[in-house]
Amino acid sequence: MMLRKIIAITCLLAVPAHAEEGAFSEGSKAKSWNLTGQEKALFSAKVVDVLCELTGDCPAQCGAGKRQLGLIRVADDALVFPAKNGQPLFTGAATDLLPYCGKTVDVDGLLTGGDEIRAGSAKLFQIQRIREAGGEWTKANKWTKDWAKKNPDAKGKGPWFRRDPRITKEIEKDGYLGLGLAADKAFIKDWY
Repeated sequence: MMLRKIIAITCLLAVPAHAEEGAFSEGSKAKSWNLTGQEKALFSAKVVDVLCELTGDCPAQCGAGKRQLGLIRVADDALVFPAKNGQPLFTGAATDLLPYCGKTVDVDGLLTGGDEIRAGSAKLFQIQRIREAGGEWTKANKWTKDWAKKNPDAKGKGPWFRRDPRITKEIEKDGYLGLGLAADKAFIKDWY
């Protein structure tokens, strides 16, 4: 009960952030998420396998969906990390970027980070739209559809993570807290 009160007070005291105009904001149609230090960003970049860029370990097709993908920004050669796509879920952008492996694309979204992160290239990127140069924009929202295709037996109501076989297997083994089923039982009894 105390935790719920703390969360409620925190939400009431939170001041929403506003999209800042950054070096790449011109022409951006990104929607604000009220994230700390967010700034709209529209830029051209080459889609790359991050591990390949950093280590030289470069399997075909950017790792065929098993690697984190990044963006080498054309304007300044900065490696930008697309931490999530445009869905409300905090899912990665690799599914949306993979078809463009090795290609130069235009991306639109939000660069985010706190005041301690000054350089735009050091911020994380939340990609909302993507297109090949001169092509039609598509929304960066393919993750849950891709997950559903890979997990046809996990149909049902509620968020995907409550039905994901990998997650439910871990919960069955180690509990919700990861401390074992006995710790879960004690926690639930104490808190609920």
